[in-house]
Amino acid sequence: MDPTLRLVIIIIQSYLIGAIPNALIIGKRFFGIDVRTEGSGNMGSTNVFRTLGWKAGVVVQVLDIAKGLVAVLLVAYFFDSTMPFVNRTPFEDETVVRVIAGISAVLGHMWSPFAGFKGGKGMNTSFGLLIAVAPVEVSVGLGIFLLILFASGYVSLGSIAAAVIIPSTMAFRYNVLGVSIEGYHTLVFFLISLSVLVIYAHRSNVMRLLAGTESRFQKLMLFKRPRQD
Repeated sequence: MDPTLRLVIIIIQSYLIGAIPNALIIGKRFFGIDVRTEGSGNMGSTNVFRTLGWKAGVVVQVLDIAKGLVAVLLVAYFFDSTMPFVNRTPFEDETVVRVIAGISAVLGHMWSPFAGFKGGKGMNTSFGLLIAVAPVEVSVGLGIFLLILFASGYVSLGSIAAAVIIPSTMAFRYNVLGVSIEGYHTLVFFLISLSVLVIYAHRSNVMRLLAGTESRFQKLMLFKRPRQD
């Protein structure tokens, strides 16, 4: 098969995997509810947690993470080590194609053709992609996300902070700690680009956070101060 056609197929395949609207499917199939008309109207796991309960939220979250991971892992079955362009990165050809597949899945999640080109914020699908690309940075980002979530109750704030901390962690490890990271000068810019995409998707949340109108999960605030009677 022509290398260009093979890459196009991988991109389309990954985009369609990412485009599977898990929140919409779970909501309509098991609850008879269109999540696009409930809560924030977003098709991410946060809105599902809020409108359909924690069990449905966990299922959607796992499935959305799996989309990014599956899109990356499937590359091994469709890529034959022939690139349609010159690979100027320090990564192997298959790694570059895996990154392209992962980004395609994130874009599919954010703009799904199965839901009127609407979708979620891309955080969970990005997480699935990054597990395979930058596991150390993802672990740090997850820790920051949970810390902010349990302190403030804001999922959006935790997601934005994680998006910032993941490329920052890689830069700190490489430039300050002297950790050898293969392909750092390519990978760090990829992480920055992905972070910018996720933050852009959260732009409405940023406005609500600044206005003090963003919804929060009160029950998850483990560090809140007890009331003074």
